Amino acid sequence: MSSTLTAKWQAMAPQFQGILRIMTAFAYITHGTAKLFAVPYAVTPDGSTVALFSQFGAAGIIEMVGGTLLLLGFCTRPIAFLIAGEMAVAYFQFHFPNSPWPWANTGEVPFLFCFIWLFFSAAGAGGLSIDSLRKR
Repeated sequence: MSSTLTAKWQAMAPQFQGILRIMTAFAYITHGTAKLFAVPYAVTPDGSTVALFSQFGAAGIIEMVGGTLLLLGFCTRPIAFLIAGEMAVAYFQFHFPNSPWPWANTGEVPFLFCFIWLFFSAAGAGGLSIDSLRKR
């Protein structure tokens, strides 16, 4: 019985991979909406949005558009690779100079996003995705 349960659980890996992608993309999108629309929070001290034609504006666009594509699981591998690179730049440009350790430099979020998206660039979208529907 144990092996049957284990087999059923392992067979659900693509669906869990899809759920991880969807939930991570949802969290990722909120960073873009915060930069571009100050929703659900503002990233600037005065509560305004970032300048659209700035590095933070470009990051917001990448986070919103790329995050939405990843939420849907569309062109997952190249988009995830691009976004992993964006998160690596964010980490090394803004967090790493303070300390090499993510938990000491407040860089855990971009650090984790980078490696989660790197995983999806190699593994693909998993279940519950447009990519998986296109394969049929």
